[in-house]
Amino acid sequence: MTAPIHIVWFKRDLRIADHGALAGAAERAATDGGVVLPLYVVEPGLWAGPDMAARHWGFVADSLAALRADLAALGQPLVVRVGEIIAVLDDLCAGGRVAGLYAHQETGNGWTFARDRRVRAWAKARGLRFDEPRQSGVIRSLAHRDGWAARWDRFMAQAPWPTPGALQPVDRLDPGTIPTADALGLRADPCPQRQPGGARAGLDLLDSFLDRRGRSYRWAMSSPVTAFDACSRLSPHLAWGTLSVRQVAQRTWAAQRTWKAETGAAAQAWRQSLRSFSARLHWHCHFAQKLEDAPRLEVDNLHRGYDGLRPDTADPERLAAWAEGRTGLPFVDACMRALRDTGYLNFRMRAMVQAVATYHLWLPWRDSGLVLARRFTDYDPGIHWPQAQMQAGTTGINTVRIYNPVKQGYDQDADGRFIRRWVPELAAVPDAFVHEPWRWDGAATLLGRGYPAPVVDHQQAARAARERVHAVRRSAAFRDEADRIQTRHGSRRSGLRQRGGSNGPRAPATAPEQGQFDFDAR
Repeated sequence: MTAPIHIVWFKRDLRIADHGALAGAAERAATDGGVVLPLYVVEPGLWAGPDMAARHWGFVADSLAALRADLAALGQPLVVRVGEIIAVLDDLCAGGRVAGLYAHQETGNGWTFARDRRVRAWAKARGLRFDEPRQSGVIRSLAHRDGWAARWDRFMAQAPWPTPGALQPVDRLDPGTIPTADALGLRADPCPQRQPGGARAGLDLLDSFLDRRGRSYRWAMSSPVTAFDACSRLSPHLAWGTLSVRQVAQRTWAAQRTWKAETGAAAQAWRQSLRSFSARLHWHCHFAQKLEDAPRLEVDNLHRGYDGLRPDTADPERLAAWAEGRTGLPFVDACMRALRDTGYLNFRMRAMVQAVATYHLWLPWRDSGLVLARRFTDYDPGIHWPQAQMQAGTTGINTVRIYNPVKQGYDQDADGRFIRRWVPELAAVPDAFVHEPWRWDGAATLLGRGYPAPVVDHQQAARAARERVHAVRRSAAFRDEADRIQTRHGSRRSGLRQRGGSNGPRAPATAPEQGQFDFDAR
């Protein structure tokens, strides 16, 4: 082929709507008589990583099939290759006149960060145009956070990138097959209630949330009893890019304008819920910006004063008990088992299970974070690792929040409905004791037999953890480092103090900076 080839490299942006790289390539091809080659590279090195799992690939494979169909309707289906990205690009360059490479900026894990740097070096060495437009509110090479929120607002208010009307087919190019999880060597990962991928599935969720499910969002999002339906459930679609944050933000704003003119209790409920949801779209990008600014957050304590606080390696028995939902703490176990089978937990439960792992069980946040990364279908490194550290208390700028797992059960699952669904071993336990079966007169017939006794005394473990963490925070050196971190990473809207010490105003209780494991519009 002699026509210039413009390669669009899809990564965590598996859609055709509001796709800056696709729009840019199509515009360029229209000016030089070229063609657009939409490409997805299945990279075995990425999928062999400790944070990736078959449930992720299942969602991605669904999304690739949908993306291929959407692109085929434009004239050129998605091309899928398996291999190392540079080798794939070299092969494509050998087969035609490649004029440009287009890919969205991505805030991924350390593996993709290093991969993207290699691709930039490859393109530069070849003198090849490599465009990397933004697709979210995250800003690359940001010097400070001043004015960040206003820039987010401006970006989200811009018109979405136009979808090309048609793509010229690339001749004599095998589109390739979408491999299975088995073909990639991924470990078996049963997740019977995993959400399906694809832009259409995401749009259907958005429609149902804004039309019906979202009315009770503000009040129902905290409890796992109600959150599975009342929350948007858009987080995997934002994580893997089948929808853009801007698409969701603009649809949400349109719904807010509609309800603004209405009166009555229903309209008031909608206004309050949509206001809460819209705020979380801001926080989605706010947390990803932290990893963009400090990639080491994935593996190192943000505040180095916490180095050595926890063991370097996790106690394998405690880690396994927590991961498999057999800690003997019923509400924790119910949450971990629900996550195993659905790939989802609502924000407050994510915070609680990470708190139990890192405080009560005193496990390194990286170890528990990897378990959760593999379990969350919506795993997004930019959201996940800053949140994992925040809940473990190692950022230096966030309130230390040690959730009481029993109290959370009483608060969020008062009648034990959620516990009984996911921990059937407790069927014989009376309702009054389902949250604390060790207090039941018949506990001796159950604990250590059909259901484990608690692995720790949660109250004693919380006291010990709190003292250990706060001991680090008492030094002047700690405060100086915390100030530096706050200046670089802290929200300008949260109300957080600029000093890292223990005095000063606290953020509002609803501010996500205070420890809620959320912020990808769950």
